[in-house]
Amino acid sequence: MPHREPHAVTPATGEATGMRGCERAAGCTSERAGHGLNAVQERLAAVTASRWIDAIVTSVDTTTGYAWIATLDGGIRRVWQHDAFGGALAVGDPVALHGVYGVLAAGDRRFSVADA
Repeated sequence: MPHREPHAVTPATGEATGMRGCERAAGCTSERAGHGLNAVQERLAAVTASRWIDAIVTSVDTTTGYAWIATLDGGIRRVWQHDAFGGALAVGDPVALHGVYGVLAAGDRRFSVADA
């Protein structure tokens, strides 16, 4: 099993860091949080429905991959995704965040996300 290092999501010189071993989202095979969504992660999120948090997208930065979401209980969460959500998020979109397995659901799309 490969060694997994934690994902650092602190911006450095305007770019998200922590993308050890991958520079472009298109060719990224990492399974660290915020990179590729693996089948086990997706399945576990699907079968633990009580852990989804409903939210609304308040801001998306397509350059760095950060998105800010307002949860329906009044909280604000910032998440990061390597491919900047592939253009699938827009301000005002309803989304759901899985609080345990780091999955963001936007319509029928699912993304692995890192809390930022």
